[in-house]
Amino acid sequence: MSREAYTKEEMTKDTIIKFLSNRCTNTELDEIIRWANTEAFSKEGTRMAFDDWKSYREEENVEDDEKFSLLFDKIQQKINSESLKNRNIETRKPVFITWLTRAAAILLLPALAFLFYTLSENAEIKMESAQLANLPVDSLEIIAPIGSRTVVQLTDGSEVHLNYGSRLKYPQTFTGDSREVLLTGEGYFDVAHNPEKPFIVKTGKLNVKALGTAFNVLAYPECNEVQTTLVNGKVVLESVETEGKVKTIGSMTPGQHVNYNVKTGAVLSSKGNIEKYIAWKEGKLIFDETTILEAAEKLSRMFNVSIEVDDKIKDYTYTVTFEDEPLFQILELMTVATPVRYKALPRKKLQDDTYSKQKIVFEKRR
Repeated sequence: MSREAYTKEEMTKDTIIKFLSNRCTNTELDEIIRWANTEAFSKEGTRMAFDDWKSYREEENVEDDEKFSLLFDKIQQKINSESLKNRNIETRKPVFITWLTRAAAILLLPALAFLFYTLSENAEIKMESAQLANLPVDSLEIIAPIGSRTVVQLTDGSEVHLNYGSRLKYPQTFTGDSREVLLTGEGYFDVAHNPEKPFIVKTGKLNVKALGTAFNVLAYPECNEVQTTLVNGKVVLESVETEGKVKTIGSMTPGQHVNYNVKTGAVLSSKGNIEKYIAWKEGKLIFDETTILEAAEKLSRMFNVSIEVDDKIKDYTYTVTFEDEPLFQILELMTVATPVRYKALPRKKLQDDTYSKQKIVFEKRR
């Protein structure tokens, strides 16, 4: 590789790291957008990510899946703990730059293009995306990669925390008589007050409308329920009927948690300690009389694994709080709290040289 190509490659990685840390200048942001539109999926772009992936595997000499998962847990912990610190700090520990550079090269370079795909010159893709989200054509989409959380600052002053694997689509500038965003996954919204323009979170089957408030919305596509938790202020829930008609379900008060079944329209409401629904943005995982099935669902989403639970133990519950703990440490503690055991099955190599998702099986301990 020529010195010129090497410098260009390293400059791109460094700029991406600055972007992920919310520290890039306007000029560097323009460079990221240009790269995402023109080079991310080029032969050079994909080769750069693939070569780094291969060298990473060779350097670490990972021979079994549990060691690989523990290593990946460390990467996740490092990214999560550092990214939630003051984003205005210019200096970082060299070890963090090493971790984040590696994580960006392996996990984020090919996917980063999607962050700005609506800025591309392909008008057909622009129109299709805008119709899907009912948002302006100049909308952006931010993705929190599996195993990571991210924070988005909107132009109206609102702040959004995105949980693992979540997506937020929003316009560069809010126009008209409302502020509309599209959420897939889970987000915590701290909305800037503006009585002239209600803030509307769209999830497909449910709209959450607010003026200035803080609330959490969980709407992963594989779930049959959309969950809303109100921290302060007031929100109105609206169901989206056939042909796009909107029907008001009701309003929420602080401390209220609502489950809306998108298939049946059933609404289940409760009040009390809502910390377990919102603690994820601080890196905490709270189980409060949580069944092992619910725990498995959360862990599967957090760590991008597939967890199966034997029917004989599906009623076991857990009350415990974890804070940025690696997956296998959580699993070990679960076996201490209840008479269960788990098996981590080896990944299978696929035809495209990638590996299948880690599979974990819970069963009763004999």
